[in-house]
Amino acid sequence: MAKKVKDLDSMTDEVNKRTGEVVHLNPTANATVQPVALMRLGLFVPNTDHAKLKNSVSAVKSTVDASEDLYHLEVVKREGYKDISIRSERLDMATDFRVWLGIIRSIYDSGTFAGKLKLPFTKFLQNCGFDSKRSNKDMKKRIDDSLMRLRGVTIQFRNDSGSLTTGLVNSAQYNMAKNEVEIEGDDRLADLYQMDYKVYLRLKAIDHLPRKESAQALYTFIESLPKDPAPVSMKRLRERLRLKSRVAYQNHIVRKALEQLKEINYLEYSEFKRGRSVYFNITKRNPNLIPNKIPKTGHTDTLEPQVVDEKMIAKISKLKDSGFTEEEIAKILISLDSE
Repeated sequence: MAKKVKDLDSMTDEVNKRTGEVVHLNPTANATVQPVALMRLGLFVPNTDHAKLKNSVSAVKSTVDASEDLYHLEVVKREGYKDISIRSERLDMATDFRVWLGIIRSIYDSGTFAGKLKLPFTKFLQNCGFDSKRSNKDMKKRIDDSLMRLRGVTIQFRNDSGSLTTGLVNSAQYNMAKNEVEIEGDDRLADLYQMDYKVYLRLKAIDHLPRKESAQALYTFIESLPKDPAPVSMKRLRERLRLKSRVAYQNHIVRKALEQLKEINYLEYSEFKRGRSVYFNITKRNPNLIPNKIPKTGHTDTLEPQVVDEKMIAKISKLKDSGFTEEEIAKILISLDSE
């Protein structure tokens, strides 16, 4: 028998450990609530150029050990399952991650997971964070293909006496005749959908990282970490991205992604070594991307608000990539201002 979402308030309530206050987390157009486990696991990963090649690893299914991340599920406690694995083909950040967000948002909005959940395609697009005006043939195929990939995610639970195999969702498809999306979950995973272990994932950072899927993937991982997290190893970040290139190049991608998170004012971190292993110390996370306040000085003059010119930032970035030093870039900008 299909279960209902037990309590929409408790589904998104979280206790502030410092004050004891119950904080209600609401999925909105700018933020969503996600299970921590799915953010830490390498389920949604960057779609690299290598993965896009024909007959590449993107079409090959790989298995992730989820025993430590899904131990809290009711079905695990009830049946005594010890080994939990998730098997899927490569799910990207640009489409698959957003479609999964759309599924979670749709469940929350409906208040129930009894039977099939049906909603208009344009509404589902909005829940995914896409513009509903993009409801065209190409987008419909893109969403339908993604729903098929998500339907193919297999979760297997094992113990000494047997096993249970199910999916992230039982069914998920786009009905072309009715122009609506149909979704059906597995009742045994109801508490996963209810997000007892969750993180308030803000989408603002994702929107500031277009086509930077490695940075997006690491953002979802880092944002799911607890307050004052222990240092994270380079090896763990490589595992999160599930890259298939040489280790040295993987390390380069990780460092570049972290730097991109720093550039949008989300992350502050430091890198250090323990023996031969590289670690990153996460010192600050800023999901609202609010710049640090300007330190007070002896001047009493009122500072005018700083206007961020994203086009200018992009041009400066290109100049840096072309080999110009900061002094040379400054001279160029001064000469432009004087014209």
